[in-house]
Amino acid sequence: MAATPDMRASDGDRDKVAAALREHCAQGRLTMEEFNERLELVYVGRTYGDLQKLTADLPDIDMHNLPAAQEPARAPQTGQSAKNIKASWTAWATVVAICSVTYALTDFGGYFWPMWVAGPWGAILLVATIFGAGSHDSGKKG
Repeated sequence: MAATPDMRASDGDRDKVAAALREHCAQGRLTMEEFNERLELVYVGRTYGDLQKLTADLPDIDMHNLPAAQEPARAPQTGQSAKNIKASWTAWATVVAICSVTYALTDFGGYFWPMWVAGPWGAILLVATIFGAGSHDSGKKG
């Protein structure tokens, strides 16, 4: 059944019109004031005719084939990814192991100097693991 102007619109229909209006605003066809006015009318519109009036003076947009430059920018990632944290801990463990073997072969029984390599670096990694991973997960967008 073909949609007629007096047929009721769904929430999905309103969302599609709102997305089209956002794109027209991003391309400079609408000012922010015009965009806000029309966006309010989108969500009170009840029929296809109400929605069509809001975009009648605008060209059609293929929302599925937007140029890459017009896609919304993604928020920068904060913190370290799990892969980076694992790599950091692997590097730490490797260096501590090399220092410990060197200590055992050269100075076993004396002052355990590898603690100055393992301790501060390990503490920094621990803080990054606890707080860095949490901020990364909460910083994800879309």
